Amino acid sequence: MPDRAPPAVRHLIVVLGDQLDLASTVFDDFDPDRDAVWMAEVAHEAEQVWSTKARIAVFLAAMRHFRDALRERGRRVEYRALDRHAHPTLEAALAADLATLRPERVVAVRPGEWRLAQSLPAVCREAGVAWSERIDTHFYCDPHDFADWAKGKKELRLEFFYRWLRKREDVLMADGEPVGGRWNFDAENRGSFGKRGPERLPKPRAFPPDATTREVVALVESRFASHPGRLHDFDWPLTPAQAQDALDDFVAHRLPLFGQYQDAMWRDAPWLYHSRLSAAMNFKLISPRRVVDAAIDAYRRGHAPIEAVEGFVRQILGWREFVRGVYWLRMPGFLDDNALGADAPLPAFYWTGRTEMACLRDALRQTLDLGYAHHIQRLMVTGLFALLFGVRPREIHAWYLAVYVDAVEWVELPNVLGMSQYADGGKMVSKPYAASGKYIQRMSNYCAGCRFDPGEALGPNACPFTTLYWDFLDRHADRFRDHPRAGMQWRNLDRIPEERMRAIRERAARLRETIDATSADAASLFPND
Repeated sequence: MPDRAPPAVRHLIVVLGDQLDLASTVFDDFDPDRDAVWMAEVAHEAEQVWSTKARIAVFLAAMRHFRDALRERGRRVEYRALDRHAHPTLEAALAADLATLRPERVVAVRPGEWRLAQSLPAVCREAGVAWSERIDTHFYCDPHDFADWAKGKKELRLEFFYRWLRKREDVLMADGEPVGGRWNFDAENRGSFGKRGPERLPKPRAFPPDATTREVVALVESRFASHPGRLHDFDWPLTPAQAQDALDDFVAHRLPLFGQYQDAMWRDAPWLYHSRLSAAMNFKLISPRRVVDAAIDAYRRGHAPIEAVEGFVRQILGWREFVRGVYWLRMPGFLDDNALGADAPLPAFYWTGRTEMACLRDALRQTLDLGYAHHIQRLMVTGLFALLFGVRPREIHAWYLAVYVDAVEWVELPNVLGMSQYADGGKMVSKPYAASGKYIQRMSNYCAGCRFDPGEALGPNACPFTTLYWDFLDRHADRFRDHPRAGMQWRNLDRIPEERMRAIRERAARLRETIDATSADAASLFPND
């Protein structure tokens, strides 16, 4: 007996790879007899930037698990798997299925990338199908609310937004005042490890691949064999249940010391006291409210101190919501920002990890292998070098979008262009995050295993970070010397004799000639010194 044709579609529910929310508003009036969910895997999403294997596998495996969860709930899912169809882009795949399924309406929440937020509705218009966009209840703050808050402000600052949102949502508040008597405990969140390194550090909960994930891993290893990274230790949480287990594990074992050591780094220790929840939250496998509430509950039970809990809440309710608001407020022009006139190509070792700079080597290899580095490795190692070197903002943005498992453009782009590279000229952060190799030495053990001396800007063992730091200050002195928050840092240039400063400029220029887009290594930079 031949298969019956599927019933006509009333609502085609579009679900993208970062919208895996079973409580999404797109399902509010779902009719199993007339509606269908549409999901598609396409090569373009892995190849528009040269994505790591881990990033590709996390997206595909999480999507397939979500597909299966929907089908278990009796929902019809039109799923286009990468290994079974040839549509090169999401737009092409959607256009083909609109022609076949002929729905009355497409229902979606706003995509997390400006490009798709424009192109997918355009596909529907071309097909003569209505596009209906539902409210995204995953976040605390809607982009329209953020725009209202930002109205009239020349500069957008996290601290003021964070206070406003905490008050509005009544998070860590008591009788109108912040719990603990202070709005933030950032000063207590900058601890570094002693010579013995991190102690009492249990490994985070692992999630070995099941049959669905193993199928994805095999597909990625075959289809994207030339992409960077490896998958033999792949163990990310990929379902809501696993995300909840990861949250419980973090709260029980690492949250109490997260605050003190959230900025610290240690060689060959990728996870430290961090949660490993960013990808799960960005894919909407777990609600940020649930994550925040679990941390606050740990404080109320006396399990974790206020410094740890507030610091963690600030990352989620504060920074995560802030960068999303900034993204939608400033796109698409944000992509073109380059306030510091950076024009250097991205060094090739960002794709190989082959460099004698120990901090970069560890952070880059960890990133390429695991698709992960914590926020200080991203900001003050890989991001700092790009800032000091003067890498073109679009190039370093594309690299960050390609390499991290949690990279969705609404969160990645503002973090890179606004915070890390100061490409927006201070609209988002008050000053550049510029530092010498001494910062990395203070916050890690990288320098102990490196041939470069972070205290030296000149000589055979001079640290490239330190040389480039002083050169960066010198190149941008006119802009920042009288800056209210950065001026003191820039006025340190006055203590350096002109002859020494000239030598630093020359060495920085030689660094740029040596470390270029065709260079595989920063080793043996100046053999004749």
